[in-house]
Amino acid sequence: MPESVNKGPSSSAPAGEKIRKTAKPKKKKAGTFGTALANTPFVVWSAAFIIIPLLFVLYYSFFDPEKGFSIEYIKVFFTEPMYMKAFGLSALYSVIATLISLVIAYPFAYFLSKVSPASQRLQMVLIMLPMWMNMLLRTYSWNQILQDNGLINKLLGVFGISSVHFLGTPGAVILGMVYNYLPYMILPIYTAMSKIDRPLLEASEDLGCNGFQKLRRVIFPLSLSGVISGVIMVFVPSISTFYISQKMSLGKVTLIGDIIEQQIKLHYAEGGLNRGAAMSLVLMIIILIATFIMNRFSDEDEGVLM
Repeated sequence: MPESVNKGPSSSAPAGEKIRKTAKPKKKKAGTFGTALANTPFVVWSAAFIIIPLLFVLYYSFFDPEKGFSIEYIKVFFTEPMYMKAFGLSALYSVIATLISLVIAYPFAYFLSKVSPASQRLQMVLIMLPMWMNMLLRTYSWNQILQDNGLINKLLGVFGISSVHFLGTPGAVILGMVYNYLPYMILPIYTAMSKIDRPLLEASEDLGCNGFQKLRRVIFPLSLSGVISGVIMVFVPSISTFYISQKMSLGKVTLIGDIIEQQIKLHYAEGGLNRGAAMSLVLMIIILIATFIMNRFSDEDEGVLM
């Protein structure tokens, strides 16, 4: 009997090894011709509208038909006071517009994620409805509304309030940025919040968290990726805009986007194309660095409960 007991496990070992061998999953092929063919339109689109234009920007930033290779146009961006002042204003207005958009979008996205699906669909249509119209028309419409004899001042006159001068001020420029880019802040935050599991919120309430603690310890950390995405999607177009500042400030506020447009449009023959390309390149590098830092911050804190 002892010998038969000792032989039992050893006799079953080969069978177990056979099972483990047969259970090994088959390796999938790394790629197929069909996958490559399906990705072809994206590759062609990226090459035609992203890579090739960037190569032109690089070329005109460092090469001059008469001087050849030169970093003069890059140095002008940092040595010309007018350019640095315009860049500083662009960064300041963009940060303010981004913060205002975040303050408006975050509670709106939170309450939007709590309503019924039918109400969510309706409100999403209302949010996206202005985006169906061209940005130039939207901005021009606000230009007409904020004029001294526009709709807002007429309404103020009904209540006996004297007219207020809105256009031509920095506030009008920031208002234009917020209005045009606010949906880009709402959508990613709403998407992140809608993915939060309700049992997590119920568990935090069972553990004694009040409304503010639940927001700080559960909701905000889990929606941080949406916040970072929204900040990037609002900050990037705001810092490089030019039409909004022209129409909302009546030409009194000059941002870096305005200077780039003026250099290429008005001073093309005097090296304006090279200066505009160089400023665009520097601005793009600064935006990429800021985006990389914010993405790193999001990756480190994503899913962490404070």
